[in-house]
Amino acid sequence: MSGHSKWHNIQAKKGKADAARGKLFTKIGRELAVAAKGNPNPATNSKLADVIAKAKANNMPNDNIERSIKRAAGELGDKEYKELTYEGYGAGGAAVIVTTLTDNNNRTASDVRSIMSKCGGSLGTTGSVSYMFETKGLIVVEKTLSEDEIMDMALEGGADDVVTQEDVYEIYTSPADFSAVRKFLEEKGLEFLQAEITMIPQNKIVLEGEKLDLFKKMLEKLEENDDVQDVYHNVDLPEDEEEE
Repeated sequence: MSGHSKWHNIQAKKGKADAARGKLFTKIGRELAVAAKGNPNPATNSKLADVIAKAKANNMPNDNIERSIKRAAGELGDKEYKELTYEGYGAGGAAVIVTTLTDNNNRTASDVRSIMSKCGGSLGTTGSVSYMFETKGLIVVEKTLSEDEIMDMALEGGADDVVTQEDVYEIYTSPADFSAVRKFLEEKGLEFLQAEITMIPQNKIVLEGEKLDLFKKMLEKLEENDDVQDVYHNVDLPEDEEEE
């Protein structure tokens, strides 16, 4: 498969202001709490273990992780968060997928629709753009091993492919195999710069001028929304400006 990296996006997130980093931790914290509800033991809850790996890859402190897991039995006890996905179009016909965690479907749908329409886009129906993306597990590690070594290790663990980038290796898995591959590589002593299930566009488009400005404004507004967890798109943004 062709190489696709969100590594620049992760670097950008880590370099953002404290307020933005705090919002990222809040969103991952909600993911942790939802994943931990009913079973706060990552040894027997692979979904929780996956989110913990994502949290650590984003430099979330262990204290924050533990607090978020404890919230599952407390603060979330009377709230029912649902994972909802919205599909639609940004400026210039860009394909956009927004994943959310919400306790109020109507509020979230209204917010996402409003943000997209005000920025030259529109909310679509289920399936309207998802066919343009592949869902993959993605694990990013630094180049501490040779290409042959990481390839052998990843394939032994059940990965589908390894793509060598300038300063990192990207290890791709099927969504079903992600947890097993992540655990295998953790046990081999690898530390992750990124570890999560993501959506990768099969092709990218280029936007310019006003359309690009509107699209970037839409991404910013969606990222600021508390219910939005991730935003995937098929726009080829400059590396120093990439969003999810």
